Amino acid sequence: MQKKASVINIIWLSLVVLATVTAAYTNRMDALTKASFESAKDAVVLAIGLIGPMALWLGIMKVAEAGGLMRIVARRVRPLMVRLFPEVPPEHPAMSAMIMNMAANALGLGNAATPMGIKAMQELEKLAPEKGTATNAMCLFLAINTSSVTLLPLGVITIRAAAGAVSPAAIFIPSLIATTCSTIAAIVAAKMLSRSNSGLGSPVGPVGYETAPVEADVEPELFPPSVAGKWFIWLLVAAFAGGAGYQLSSAPEPLAFSAAGLNSLSSWLIPALISGLLIFGYLRGVRIYETLTDGAKEGFTTAMRIIPFMVAIFVAIGMFRASGAMDLLVAVLSPLTSSVGMPAEALAMGLLRPLSGSGSFAFMSEIINQSPDSLLSAMVSVIQGSSETTLYVLAVYFGAVGVRRTRHALPAALCGEAVGLIAAVTVCNLWF
Repeated sequence: MQKKASVINIIWLSLVVLATVTAAYTNRMDALTKASFESAKDAVVLAIGLIGPMALWLGIMKVAEAGGLMRIVARRVRPLMVRLFPEVPPEHPAMSAMIMNMAANALGLGNAATPMGIKAMQELEKLAPEKGTATNAMCLFLAINTSSVTLLPLGVITIRAAAGAVSPAAIFIPSLIATTCSTIAAIVAAKMLSRSNSGLGSPVGPVGYETAPVEADVEPELFPPSVAGKWFIWLLVAAFAGGAGYQLSSAPEPLAFSAAGLNSLSSWLIPALISGLLIFGYLRGVRIYETLTDGAKEGFTTAMRIIPFMVAIFVAIGMFRASGAMDLLVAVLSPLTSSVGMPAEALAMGLLRPLSGSGSFAFMSEIINQSPDSLLSAMVSVIQGSSETTLYVLAVYFGAVGVRRTRHALPAALCGEAVGLIAAVTVCNLWF
């Protein structure tokens, strides 16, 4: 059977060509040229900036994996994951890496979630019977990832609190409903599309994956700490708990309603996670320093590998925005969307969110600062807190493993985004 071009080829080409055509009518060719070069530079700068965090988190993941945490976590949620990913062996490292990534996304730990997701993609790539082509498991994993199951949208709540919103955390339930709807839609779309695309070079079901041998896990040599070492660690844990209790008791306002408290909560999560994973590895007998540095070596190679993919996506998005095509699209669609309770600004937010995380965050912040307690403010907050930068995620994750034929990953992800946007608008109109 002849292979078909991936949908992302059409999306990418359309963004570039439509931007050029639009600029011809809006007289923004200079801005378009500048945006193409600036976007390419921004992509490289961002990729280089990822080297450090990626090296750190891949090293920490290596410590957790050597200590057996991945296998422990995988056993806890194995029944659900086995149903979702029947092609992945239950004990394979890919299973636990996906779980860790989803958990980090649920807690809003973006800096930790990306390296964990890349680790999951690298493990899934080992199971791929056809290198360079996305498997059904990869497509489903990224569909779930881009649908953004976020239990704690701390960043959005913090912005609302800083702007003086009466109830900054009021978007919590609406965001949870919207992200649940988008995730269910993404899973259903990925499953349905995997059946229709079963003949595109990626087998469906466990049988096809038996052709790709699973690498046997090499048990690391463990060196359990002495009794004195264990006591020292537990004393440090107790000291940390005491410090956390002291800060909580001395807070002038309840944590949920204080902007400073929300900032503190979000800033405590990542250090606590780093220390917790390293302590787990140490107590299990892992040589944490040597293991971390071994795992961190992958960070540089991975960051360099994703640069071409990020450049392509960033240039297309930058040109599309600079040409005025985004503004024209909003102007054309806003009469239709306004009739169903979606203001033009919310539509712009919905269209911008899958393309640019920083752009959508800045757009949301501006609206919130202007009117923190308005329906529009709540709507853009829920959209931001229940969705993801789809094209960026696909570029980074697929680029990390050299996948160019993305198959149905993009359609499934965009389906989840669309349902999430509709759910966000509907829930906000009913809730607020």
